[in-house]
Amino acid sequence: MVNLVRAASLTNFSELFSELGGDPDTAMRRAGLRPALVREQDQLIDVRLAGRLLEDAAKTTGCTNFGLRMAQSRQVSNFGVVSLLLLHQPTLRTVLSALIEHAHLLNESLLVHMEDVNGVVVLREEFTISEAFPQSMELAIGVLFRTCEFLLRERWHPQRVCFSHAAPIDTSLHKQLFRCRVEFDADFNGIVLRTEDMETANPMADPVLVRYAKTMVDTTQQGRQASVAQLVRKAIYLMLPSGNATCTSVAQGLGRSVRTLQRELDSEGVSFSDLLVEVRYELAQRYVRNPDYSVGQIANLLGYNSHSAFTRWFSSLFDCSPETWREKHIAPRRPSR
Repeated sequence: MVNLVRAASLTNFSELFSELGGDPDTAMRRAGLRPALVREQDQLIDVRLAGRLLEDAAKTTGCTNFGLRMAQSRQVSNFGVVSLLLLHQPTLRTVLSALIEHAHLLNESLLVHMEDVNGVVVLREEFTISEAFPQSMELAIGVLFRTCEFLLRERWHPQRVCFSHAAPIDTSLHKQLFRCRVEFDADFNGIVLRTEDMETANPMADPVLVRYAKTMVDTTQQGRQASVAQLVRKAIYLMLPSGNATCTSVAQGLGRSVRTLQRELDSEGVSFSDLLVEVRYELAQRYVRNPDYSVGQIANLLGYNSHSAFTRWFSSLFDCSPETWREKHIAPRRPSR
């Protein structure tokens, strides 16, 4: 399945790549993208091609914080018509709820989840694809952070920012941009803030403009509603680590009965078990590529009760053990500073 993202996700790519001494058009063509299309902000492009473009740019230029540098200059207006809906919501909670509801219009593979846990709110961001793209993730987290900061100004006080990938050699820009504790090799990608901050009023709120923006967004998304299969895939991504990625749990989470969910999936030519295998297949590759995850941890993250059960499943699909696959597919890691 090809997941699409607005070309606006690459805003400022050309300027930054040129500043670092590269030819952006050549880089885009090498990644399989047409420069003329990328410059059309509402044009939809392949998520994987965009992700590989940023990873290649970081390697080519030696700029290990390439994605974060792109986030530095990103504006809320880059969300397109969705930006109107975000700018005028009454509180941070409603801003984030609106972003979660319409994230598929910005990036079909982007998963944004908000969870209240013991007095804090965890904002998780993840890409529902098999490849790990650290530059894209730093761009996504950076844009989310700057959006909240733009709306709340001096009242924006997150507790920490988390990345599941390893720390780059230079983390000075991370400290400068986020101004709070930054964790690498974390269990998730996202931002942690106090629950009370979620009710902070947005000084730009305007209920009349919200209604107007909602009408525009509804018109824009006609024909681009997320399919039931896409919704189920995202729910499985969320529920797998806790062991709750069952058809019953997913149906409840989507506000449907099991029978209704199965009927809707049948109409789209897929089954819940097919989607579960598909998501496990994608995540297995991502997790095994990460040397910080033991095979036992990966088994738990994918909902297996034992190391051996996961190894048998993995070997049946990849014709080798997870340890052997890891040796073949990961490059030696540079030491973090």
